[in-house]
Amino acid sequence: MIRLLIAEDHQSLIDGLLLLFKDVQEIEVVGTAKDGKELLEKLDFKKPDVLLTDISMPRMNGVELCKKALKIRPTLKVIAFSMFNNEDAIREMIKAGAYGYILKTSSLQEVKTAIIKASKGQRYFDASININEIESNEISNNKTILSPSETKILKLIAQGKTSSEIAEIRFTAVSTIIKHRKNIIQKLGLQGKGELLRYALQKHQHYK
Repeated sequence: MIRLLIAEDHQSLIDGLLLLFKDVQEIEVVGTAKDGKELLEKLDFKKPDVLLTDISMPRMNGVELCKKALKIRPTLKVIAFSMFNNEDAIREMIKAGAYGYILKTSSLQEVKTAIIKASKGQRYFDASININEIESNEISNNKTILSPSETKILKLIAQGKTSSEIAEIRFTAVSTIIKHRKNIIQKLGLQGKGELLRYALQKHQHYK
């Protein structure tokens, strides 16, 4: 029996998953959580084999949850369960240690297949995801136009953070963040704050 833990912030979807898995003999849902922090609190005593997690959740997104969950339980197999068929989101979940990535539009059979394969240490990706192409594009997409600091700031911009809030999070001056913003706009050839925000959301919309 595969012990499954689910992290999802929409109760209606949790209810639907519980109903769907009720008659699946191979899988037992041992717990659910509405955000990453709640799930981490349950991880030790629930002892799941597989974690099915949304990426965009309050308090802690799925990428951060994946990293922290694997530190607590290294044998855990994590599957991203998302609305976003987004190459950056997929790549970040893989880097965080996820074994699979499936969309919320997937059939129960595909979700079930992903969980079973992950429990056996096999990767599984939604049929609509060309994982070979994504991984082959890794080098070209990682040509590092932006510095690591600028990339982190771009993710915070995608969360809707102001320069003051980013400065507080980054323990730096507001003027430094404003300078970083200008550098990002220049490097990416964008036209002002509006385009910067649109670009940030396009690249990192899976963050909240």
